[in-house]
Amino acid sequence: MFQKSRYLTRGIQHEIPFDIQIMLWELIDKRIASGAKMDYLQIFDLKAKGSEDYPVQHLVHRQEQPDYKMEYAIEYKNPVTEKIYVIDSGEYSTMLLASEY
Repeated sequence: MFQKSRYLTRGIQHEIPFDIQIMLWELIDKRIASGAKMDYLQIFDLKAKGSEDYPVQHLVHRQEQPDYKMEYAIEYKNPVTEKIYVIDSGEYSTMLLASEY
């Protein structure tokens, strides 16, 4: 699961910085490498936090079956607020904004 071709929607390409896209794929890859049971739907909630002097990208990675939730906070120059889904169809995986679903 999540190891075949990977695609992005136009919304992801235009709204989510490339380094955050890579980070999300890497979080999925780390879960796979750890042997964790993966749901076909991975959910990422991104929120801009912190201040102008210390901007923070807050990120919650979760799935429903089996239940999983991990939170991260990193200093990041231009944090974004968005909900992102990564869906595995079996043949390929697609990263999309929740609003594009």
